[in-house]
Amino acid sequence: MSDSSRPNEIDVVLFDLGGVLIRLGGMGDMAMLADEPDEDEIWRRWLSCPWVRRYERGECDERTFARGMVETWSMPASPNEFLDAFVSWPKGLLPGARELVSELHGRTRLACLSNTNRVHCERYEEQFGLMTLFDEQYLSYEMGLVKPDQAAFDHTISGLGCAPDRVLFLDDNQINVEGARRAGLTAEKAVGPAEARAVLGRYAIL
Repeated sequence: MSDSSRPNEIDVVLFDLGGVLIRLGGMGDMAMLADEPDEDEIWRRWLSCPWVRRYERGECDERTFARGMVETWSMPASPNEFLDAFVSWPKGLLPGARELVSELHGRTRLACLSNTNRVHCERYEEQFGLMTLFDEQYLSYEMGLVKPDQAAFDHTISGLGCAPDRVLFLDDNQINVEGARRAGLTAEKAVGPAEARAVLGRYAIL
């Protein structure tokens, strides 16, 4: 928070999904597949990877994505092996996630902004029952836009129809938090529901 003594008035709480509400196993798998032990470096490579950006913008199918990833990252796995692991990366809701979002209903407007794809979103709803908890959803593969690009934040701000600084965006990745702030959003890093709850308390939302 830029000035913890005077938090912004907030009209919308905008959640990232993976790492904030959903437990992902992906980066651990990527560390093994990519022979890179530094998880922060894996995240940087992932967010800037042309194949990831193309896939999460909805511009290619799963098998094309898998072939591109295996070749680009020189993985010791076949495209099918990578794809099988990738599909299972969302492991479930983090403890307290459903309770947190449910508690916010009636207190504030709720939305989500996520770099994601059709395969994972089907799991989010069918297995976790998550997506219908939000008033509005901004999903990269539907928008054709990905974080941390400003266009993704601008599109979301336009859809929400309110002043960007009155939107509190919670993301587990500092790169995305910084991108959101450049776009004018009020943004804070929150890894898991407990950190998200603490941020929401500082902004007097909970």
